[in-house]
Amino acid sequence: MSIEQADIPATAQQSGSDLDDDLNFLLARAAAVSIAAANRALRAYGLKARSYSVLALASTDKPASQKDIADFLRLDPSQVVALVDELESHALVERVSDPRDRRAKVVVATSEGRKVARAATAATRRAETRLHSQFSPGERAELMAYLRMLAFPT
Repeated sequence: MSIEQADIPATAQQSGSDLDDDLNFLLARAAAVSIAAANRALRAYGLKARSYSVLALASTDKPASQKDIADFLRLDPSQVVALVDELESHALVERVSDPRDRRAKVVVATSEGRKVARAATAATRRAETRLHSQFSPGERAELMAYLRMLAFPT
């Protein structure tokens, strides 16, 4: 049993309610457990799952606007503005002119932001490995494929 599961009371692990067979509930609960593990791993970097997600997107070679980030993360644009403001206040990202449209702004990671993003990614991967240790590599790959289908429906 992983550390994270040890923190969950046995009565919560097997509630015997109709929620045990409710896919939406199970997905939401699994997400909450996963986000809590990620937040613990990210604490050392001054990040949480949402701010890490914005930093990770800003660290790619494809600059994105705040609206693009909000759409991808399924967040309200005002939430992304606050997250970018926070990351910017720690000199991890900056808003710069979009090279494709000088009137628009994109969010890009600073060199320090890229460094933090790399370290935070490694920390979240370690936390994910611990949290999902009950899955074989094949089961994990299958789960990832199903989650991608749900997260990015065609």
